[in-house]
Amino acid sequence: MNQPSKDVIRTTDAEGIRTAKTLMRASRYGALAVIEPGTGAPSASRVGLASDTDGTPLILISGLSAHTPALLADPRCSLLLGEPGKGDPLAYARITLACEAERLERGTDDWVRAERRYLNHNPKAKLYVGLGDFAFFRLNVSGASLNGGFGKAYRLTREDLQSVGDVALFAAAEQGALDHMNEDHADAVANYAAHFAGVDEGNWRLTGIDADGIDLADGDRVLRIFFAEPMVEPGEAHKRLVMMAKEARVALGEAARTKNK
Repeated sequence: MNQPSKDVIRTTDAEGIRTAKTLMRASRYGALAVIEPGTGAPSASRVGLASDTDGTPLILISGLSAHTPALLADPRCSLLLGEPGKGDPLAYARITLACEAERLERGTDDWVRAERRYLNHNPKAKLYVGLGDFAFFRLNVSGASLNGGFGKAYRLTREDLQSVGDVALFAAAEQGALDHMNEDHADAVANYAAHFAGVDEGNWRLTGIDADGIDLADGDRVLRIFFAEPMVEPGEAHKRLVMMAKEARVALGEAARTKNK
């Protein structure tokens, strides 16, 4: 007698959502799968990546690439994120996002926001972002399949993956806060990396602030740090960053004193 198959999909929980959001916020590239015009065959290629204020993936692609006409002909696509490390590559978290691509119009508020956030996340893209054949696409997510490692499979919805809050309001307040922290409080940014992520070396800079947390980068290294609770409106950011800076400074000071005893 055949035994019923065990359901391997976990109930959606905070751990799964945080893993998924970390992959979406921290990834700088992914594998984009599109449908080839004419043949209907799937085609995959690597693309550079950033995230919009609400977490929606952003890609910057050339009109000369094969995936651009494919997306314009049929916007349905999928995006695979997640990078393996040492050992078994299947032991590392990865997520496949089901998306519908939306091309942004140059000069619009959406384009300006996408360009700013993309360059903060991928500064080397300054070399080609202004070329006329390049365009930004938002990959609007309808759902996702997350494999957080062996035995950690989830099905996630768009609502699970998007950050709360008004995109325009959070975006309007973001760059000023980033510039202020990076220029005037570099020590606090370094302490964020050391205390909340356990990384105590490097020239860390804030690259993003959204309702859920902050993004930091040091060259090719990227960190995602979540707030204890999501922000409701962007005016909370200053208070959150100050509180985090105090917590990190106190904790690191105590650790240093203990080490020196």
